[in-house]
Amino acid sequence: MLKIKNVSAKNFMSVGNNLQAVNFDNCQLTLVLGHNLDMGGDGSRNGTGKTTIINALSYALYGEALTNIRRDNLINKTNGKGMITTVEFEIEGKAYRIERGRRPNVLRLFIDGTDALDNEQQGDSRETQKEIEKIIGFPHKMFKHLIALNTYTEPFLIMKNNDQRDRMEQLLGITELSSKAEVLKLRQKDTRDNIKEEELRIQAVTNANENIEKSIKEIESRSKAWQANKNNKLQELGNAIIKLETIDINEEVKNHSIVDDISKKMTDIDSLNADEKRLQSSIKRSSTKLSELESNLESAKAGVCPACEQPTAHLDTHEAYTQELVEKIETEAEYLKDLNKQLLNTQTAITELGDIPNLPQTEYSKLADALQHKHNLETMTEQLGEKADEDNPYTDQITGLRESGIQEISFETMNELTYLQEHQEFLYKLLTSKDSFIRKKIIDQNISYLNHRLAYYLEKLGLPHDVKFASDLGVEITEYGRDLDFDNLSRGERNRLILGLSWAFRDMYESLNRPMNLMCIDELIDSGMDSMGVENALGVLKKMHREQGKNIMLISHKEELVGRVNNVLTVVKEGGFTLYNTDTEYIDA
Repeated sequence: MLKIKNVSAKNFMSVGNNLQAVNFDNCQLTLVLGHNLDMGGDGSRNGTGKTTIINALSYALYGEALTNIRRDNLINKTNGKGMITTVEFEIEGKAYRIERGRRPNVLRLFIDGTDALDNEQQGDSRETQKEIEKIIGFPHKMFKHLIALNTYTEPFLIMKNNDQRDRMEQLLGITELSSKAEVLKLRQKDTRDNIKEEELRIQAVTNANENIEKSIKEIESRSKAWQANKNNKLQELGNAIIKLETIDINEEVKNHSIVDDISKKMTDIDSLNADEKRLQSSIKRSSTKLSELESNLESAKAGVCPACEQPTAHLDTHEAYTQELVEKIETEAEYLKDLNKQLLNTQTAITELGDIPNLPQTEYSKLADALQHKHNLETMTEQLGEKADEDNPYTDQITGLRESGIQEISFETMNELTYLQEHQEFLYKLLTSKDSFIRKKIIDQNISYLNHRLAYYLEKLGLPHDVKFASDLGVEITEYGRDLDFDNLSRGERNRLILGLSWAFRDMYESLNRPMNLMCIDELIDSGMDSMGVENALGVLKKMHREQGKNIMLISHKEELVGRVNNVLTVVKEGGFTLYNTDTEYIDA
């Protein structure tokens, strides 16, 4: 990987004698905004030195700015000397540092902290610059298409045919086949490793989903058992209720009340009848006794002893005896009178009770059993309602697992990696082949991949046009079958195409060489892009930064983008000098 870590500048363009540095070492989507205090303060965004960042990087790496500014004009006009730029970067773990300046001229290259140039090479040497570009891997012209995307660079599609072909041959690596093969071999290993990681990820998600599906099936089985049990219980309760309802339980309870009343009446009558018999028996005995007493009294009055039927003259107590009989007769007569009264009352009570009605027919022999029947019916009816209202406790579990537990398996990354692997394998065979048609084959295969990535980005950017490179490296723009020129497009459409093409170029380069961490986009999103275009472009950039680990510097006048990025770098112009305010908070966008 080409990892540009930072760039610093002093007395460079609008940067004064205070060293200004910008860090590129973090994976962020950074919005670069200007604040020109020399032009009225609030709201002034122009002329702050935002592009100076990219120019400083361009000069440090290649000894020239993005545009055709003479080198002496890059020196800060106020100070007029002591211009120095520094860039630090890493390639495959090796650390590089370039210091380049004017007045005095400076060019120093450090590799892993060691000065790689001798005293004779110190300065602006063409041979040294060739060595630096060999290390970087691409010339300045490609730098403006791969890293520093800006509005100053002539768009690829309006270049002359020869210039387009030159860029394409540089991009496709036709001139360095052998070195490209070695680099590509390393890229193949990275791709295989990435495929293996993606396979493991997909397998992990698949296994997790299978486990969840297994859990769902187990819960569904329990759910079915629960539902079956509920249905059986409902059926049992329903059948029991139907059986109980065959008896009119209210009528049954009423009849039992009647039976109780009749039974009580029969008991009362039986008791009265028994009393009647007892009284009649007592009256008979009392009448007999009273008759005997009266007969004895008559005998006593006649002078005859009732016991021996002899004259009572021998009785010493005759008078007392006679008085005793009189008293007993009175007592017995009173007793008999009371018995007759009781008998009359009893017979009256029997008469008042009347006849005993017929007993109504009942299902139960006891009232308690009938009341229990009624209670059971009420209880079962209540249980039936409660059981019918019961919700299946497993339904929410199943729904929750299906909605949040099951992960969608995306094969987009695997498809892209597989496509990339096939592309790399094909290219490696061609690069290591001695056949004379290799150039044509390389062009054809690379064009296919380039068109694939270009179509992907144009779709993401919302550009409806078809843009394809042919095998002769020419490019065709069509819309609904109609051929168009680049100038036929609107400003916003042109910027979409420029961005998409630059990103496709970058993917093409990285597939053949090495990934790069840094991308700078200077006002391409500002220029004529509608809100949908800006939103689509931001979506692509966020995906790059999030999934590919890119550090993206988005230079813009659009302050409304602040909430859509991870970081904001404010470039302040005050007193004629540019300051980079790097003390900003990270924004989770």
